[in-house]
Amino acid sequence: MSSTPPPAPGRVVLVRHGQTAWSRDGRHTGKTDVPLTEEGERQAAAQATHLDELTFGLVATSPRRRARHTADLAGLVAPPVAERLVWDDLAEWDYGDYEGITTATIRETVPGWTVWDAPVPGGETVEQVGARADAVLARLRPWLERGDVALVGHGHMLRVLIARWLGLPPRAGARFVLGAGTLSVLGHEHESPVIELLGLPG
Repeated sequence: MSSTPPPAPGRVVLVRHGQTAWSRDGRHTGKTDVPLTEEGERQAAAQATHLDELTFGLVATSPRRRARHTADLAGLVAPPVAERLVWDDLAEWDYGDYEGITTATIRETVPGWTVWDAPVPGGETVEQVGARADAVLARLRPWLERGDVALVGHGHMLRVLIARWLGLPPRAGARFVLGAGTLSVLGHEHESPVIELLGLPG
């Protein structure tokens, strides 16, 4: 008699918050609580069309209001979501002294600088961000046994999280691009973690 295979684990749906004035201008936005622009609100609301076809047992957001507002506009509210939580570990990279500064400006004094492979004075290392991503993944895995989970957060943090989902080092997040207000899906093919969808615009 053949045994019944275990149910497939749920998927992780990632939503990057909609556009802000700082993200539009390329300014590093970590702890600063910049609101969505009108375009950012439109991007977030447009994702509701894709998300209303899905059922989530859990939605977790970054504590920043740009992420929480994006979740609201995208319809990720309880109900119909069974539970919505704020997870501090989903916050964006702490850019320290580079908060609010563009890469181009930083490169005037640090040629070739990127957040992925150069120091961030007063802020987090890529390894520290990777440790937070690992904590998020560990926390959500029990929820995946019950179904899909949505995470609403920030560009760099979500890129690191994708890398760690795939078992890659945190700095491999440099290889993924997530535009403002986009949707991505992480899942499994057989037992292997995969990217099912990357950077779907609203």
